Amino acid sequence: MKQNIDEYLEDCSTQKEFQYQIRCESCGKIWKSKSRLFSQACITPSTEGKRIIYQTLYQKEKAEAFSLAAKEAKEVFSRCPICGHLVCDNCFLLCEEIEMCRDCAARLNETGTPVGM
Repeated sequence: MKQNIDEYLEDCSTQKEFQYQIRCESCGKIWKSKSRLFSQACITPSTEGKRIIYQTLYQKEKAEAFSLAAKEAKEVFSRCPICGHLVCDNCFLLCEEIEMCRDCAARLNETGTPVGM
């Protein structure tokens, strides 16, 4: 089982922008992080040296965008303490005794209010 939300982030980045996504393990809905433009996206490197610099800068900015996307995702997703699935706020319920995903609540005959309400 994946333990860290970072492991769920799928890279959707292009050469011009950085973006990541996660699929809810309950409803299957895909959440996408805020898109972040690469600072040198519209510039064509004029020399081999500039190309190397831009590649290095791209990797640095991509790592920063990944970190920010993970932070964003932690505000939208929760891990079910029963099954361990990572689910969106619409599928994570505030139940009487313990918070859990919709699937576990249905299986255990529990009711609750979605966090995303």
